[in-house]
Amino acid sequence: MRLRFPLVFLLMICLWGFPVTTGAVEVPVLPVPEEAKAYIPPGDALPNVTARSAVVMEASTGHILYQRAMDRPGFPASTTKMMTLLVALERGNPEDIVTVSAEAADTEGSTVWLEAGERIRLRDLLYGLMLVSGNDAAVAIAEHIAGSTGAFARLMTEKARAIGAADTFFTNPSGLPDARHITTAHDLARIAAYGFQQPVFGDIVRTRERRISNGKPPFFRDLESENMLLWIYDGANGVKTGYTDEAGRCLVSAAKRDGCQLIAVVLDSVYMWNDSIALLDYGFQRVRRRTLLEAGQRISELKVLQGWQDSVPLEAAVQLAVPDFAGNAPACELRLEVPDQLTAPVREGDVVGRAVACFQGRPVAAIDVKAARTVEKKSLLALLWQFVRQILPGK
Repeated sequence: MRLRFPLVFLLMICLWGFPVTTGAVEVPVLPVPEEAKAYIPPGDALPNVTARSAVVMEASTGHILYQRAMDRPGFPASTTKMMTLLVALERGNPEDIVTVSAEAADTEGSTVWLEAGERIRLRDLLYGLMLVSGNDAAVAIAEHIAGSTGAFARLMTEKARAIGAADTFFTNPSGLPDARHITTAHDLARIAAYGFQQPVFGDIVRTRERRISNGKPPFFRDLESENMLLWIYDGANGVKTGYTDEAGRCLVSAAKRDGCQLIAVVLDSVYMWNDSIALLDYGFQRVRRRTLLEAGQRISELKVLQGWQDSVPLEAAVQLAVPDFAGNAPACELRLEVPDQLTAPVREGDVVGRAVACFQGRPVAAIDVKAARTVEKKSLLALLWQFVRQILPGK
């Protein structure tokens, strides 16, 4: 005991002076409520649509609420420009000044009336691209970002693959007809859903009207979105129209209600506005928002080393809510990602991990988890006395 105690005392000093590091663990918390699985929508009639291919999808989870031949290959027409916008936002600066080439100015089809040699902000080109479907804007953007439309189209296809749109192949940034330029309704829904993760994408596609400056000499031009749903459908916030003789009437539409973002796609539709409204109505009947955690809700406890308390309660920093689907659709599960233990001191409000909502194993939403109280660190003397009490006989 004469030699053992000084060694133990030295060890106590080392432990007191250095924090214990721990790895993160992923622990399931809170079971899925039974009422979530029993959700029954108010109506059960399938939407009556005229499109050859159609789908309505919840954006954050990718859950399909209705589809008709959603994986059938088809021509996207100007719905292509969603990917043109995404690549431009990720690889360009909206404040860049773009010099318009003669090739861009002479592009056939819908136009922003660009002139060869004029200089215009990339941001204005992006609004011209999406609101009035300017093919000239698409070419000017592609040449500015990648040097040529072919090189830009390769970037578009690479991005499509990266986000899971594996049945899509782009040959140009505008959607003008090409036998190799194909996609599916499902892939277009995926592309739009990815776009809504980028704030500027959402800002542009929900814009009804925009004034841009272009021309030589510069003049103001007022643009008005061709997407009629932005005016007539409750919650509409995007996305893009399209038409060619080969593709027929196409529309990628979007709407958000009560925190639920839906994407609807129709390809080769006779009545694309009616079809899209029917799809969105059907979708909103089958999705609702469910709160998994309220702000400040206690959700677990963590062990605390070297503290005056042995554990600290954890609480949600903000509310966590997820979409919930009708019928037998899977429900989101809640997982807690925190260390297996903490070392004092721990301050009230310290972020110690996060709560993650997962749909079929894929994260769809997350919030911070924080300590709900302060746990002060014990002094060296207190730690030593605690150790002595543990080793003394009868203690």
